[in-house]
Amino acid sequence: MKRIKFLSIVPLALIFFGMFSQDVLAAESNLDTGDTAWILTSTALVLFMTIPGLAFFYAGLVRGKNVLSVLMQCFSLTCLVSVLWIIFLYGFAFGDGGAFNSYIGSIGFLTPITKGSMSGTIPESLFAMFQLTFAIITPALIVGGFAERMKFSSMILFSMLWMIFVYAPICHMVWGGGFLGEMGLLDFAGGTVVHVNAGIAALVAAVVMRERKGFPTTPMPPHSLPMTVAGASMLWVGWFGFNAGSAIAANGDAAMAMLVTHIGAATGSLGWMFREWSQKGKPSVLGIVTGMVAGLGTITPASGFVGPIGALIIGSLAGIICYEATQFIKQSLGIDDSLDVFPVHGVGGILGTTLTGIFVAESWGGAGLGEVSMFSQVMIQIIGVLTTIIWCGVFTYIILKVVDNITGLRINEDDEETGIDLTQHGEAGYND
Repeated sequence: MKRIKFLSIVPLALIFFGMFSQDVLAAESNLDTGDTAWILTSTALVLFMTIPGLAFFYAGLVRGKNVLSVLMQCFSLTCLVSVLWIIFLYGFAFGDGGAFNSYIGSIGFLTPITKGSMSGTIPESLFAMFQLTFAIITPALIVGGFAERMKFSSMILFSMLWMIFVYAPICHMVWGGGFLGEMGLLDFAGGTVVHVNAGIAALVAAVVMRERKGFPTTPMPPHSLPMTVAGASMLWVGWFGFNAGSAIAANGDAAMAMLVTHIGAATGSLGWMFREWSQKGKPSVLGIVTGMVAGLGTITPASGFVGPIGALIIGSLAGIICYEATQFIKQSLGIDDSLDVFPVHGVGGILGTTLTGIFVAESWGGAGLGEVSMFSQVMIQIIGVLTTIIWCGVFTYIILKVVDNITGLRINEDDEETGIDLTQHGEAGYND
């Protein structure tokens, strides 16, 4: 009797499983294995940019007594942003915001991603993971603006609020169906979303928190340039996933994005090196790797839209202009943006996003302007930049003030003298 009852359930189970399997198979019938394999690879490359790439790059630039603090900040932000992304940030950035869709996505909790849900030709789970790696690196970039002086607890609270009120809305406005994307802003891989955003936030943080003790009279050289060069090399390789992966397909756009990304890195390095060489008489290792990052950040918004000629010009200008911006910010304005986040990423993002409107033209070997004139496209690019600057600047300032009232932003002078590694984490990077 029990065997008969059990057998009677089997057909129903098979019907249910068949219906479920049909839905999954129907969804996955659009899956392109080549695209999926490429974005899986790109996702790993972009995560590699933050840990260990950016972590090593920044850790080598600070003094030895603060090396662990930067590594800890990059590592902890990777964990923190990952959890927030799944709980609600992915929906904020890429969901449908209804009446508020111009500025923000869906306001809800727990991202509704299933095994069978698709985003174009790749699983939505992969698209969400790929975009998560962009969300991770952006607040990690900001760390360079307040390095060696912010409390760890304050950094965590600031980053949480900043991701909610700055990163997710800007990401949605540009990539998630918001008004900047609908307007026609060209930002292939994060000129506004990542680089302008991070650069402005770092600048505001540096101004609000004021300079490190001893700046600018006390020398504060990088404690380990080999570590910085190693990190920079990892960034260069990882950036191929950042830019070429943003095609979200294994196609010609990805191939061209990879080529122009490499050109941007090479010309940015040379531009910075030769400018520094002409001014100071010697080319520095720090200069050439910083020029590389400037070139990569500047080519990022243009990477899927411009050709090799545009990349040569954009990268060369990035190296020279970002170098001059670094001198101006620290020497002329006296702002202690510890690791030059604004002059490298902020200025680079502004420059690259604006120049995309010019070099996208077919006459420069780009993808073409379509029915839009070059002047109109440049104006759209400038509107995107200004929107990002204003939104990020205002909310970053408010968030910093809120955090200051809750936890206090800075460590005290004695702790700063001792170093953040020992005072905030109870550890030392080096035994001696």
